Amino acid sequence: MSNLEANYELILTELRKLTKTENFYFKPIKPKLSDIELISLIVLAEFKSIDSEHQLFREIKGLDISSKIERTVYNRRKRQLFFHIEEIRMKMVEKFNEFENYFVVDSMPLEVCKIARSSRSKICKEEDYALPNKGFCASQNLHYYGYKLHAVCSIEGVFQSFDLTPASVHDIHYLKDIKSQLSDCVLLGDRGYLSQTIQLDLFNEVNIELETPKRVNQKDYKPQFYQFKKFRKRIETLFSQLCDQFMIRRNYAKSFKGFKTRILSKITTLTTIQYLNKFVFGRNLNNLKINLT
Repeated sequence: MSNLEANYELILTELRKLTKTENFYFKPIKPKLSDIELISLIVLAEFKSIDSEHQLFREIKGLDISSKIERTVYNRRKRQLFFHIEEIRMKMVEKFNEFENYFVVDSMPLEVCKIARSSRSKICKEEDYALPNKGFCASQNLHYYGYKLHAVCSIEGVFQSFDLTPASVHDIHYLKDIKSQLSDCVLLGDRGYLSQTIQLDLFNEVNIELETPKRVNQKDYKPQFYQFKKFRKRIETLFSQLCDQFMIRRNYAKSFKGFKTRILSKITTLTTIQYLNKFVFGRNLNNLKINLT
């Protein structure tokens, strides 16, 4: 058995423990490769940093799974499984964050194409509700065209939730959605989330205490608690890992459905490796560049 096949079998075995069914939606003809096997193949590809479907099918050529599915069918079914991949990810997250009281919120830019091409680009423009646009990332001093990834993670480094918005949407607006995702916890953010109105709203409605560093010129300024600064670095490390190992900023998708499925696949794979590290191997949670077998 090759190393690639052994990794696939390990991932498949653990994902099967999280769900009772092999197939998640009706198909007129029963496929040779079940939905849970397909999701395992998606996770394997992202874990091995195989970012091209063409390259993936060259890598698995000769393995048993290569004869069960064609590349075009793989791509189509992958997009159909978006909500089921997220459901599996959330089952893993629940095991990590069940008793977590501290979370970190932040955002990062996701470019779909260069600004020079934005006026004539057709990428992700098939859905009116999710059109990309131009935005600015202050931390990187970067003007870009695309989307913004908003995410919440625990202080251990496990993504609790995430969302995509057009690049021009301010970070503060994402906090309005957090009310339906979290409650009774402390939420740490940077200065981009400073808003007394939102802070009071979160506390009064769902008992979320929003902690952000104050600006030096504010009347009641005082330095933020050192431990909170340290906790906030965790999500920045996760974003760096997504950019480095999982190449989240490299985009091959042409539709928004394909784009959001790519982003979900990478975050789910990161969570799966963390899950295997903690519950299967007993390793350090955030050692992501490891051999599974």
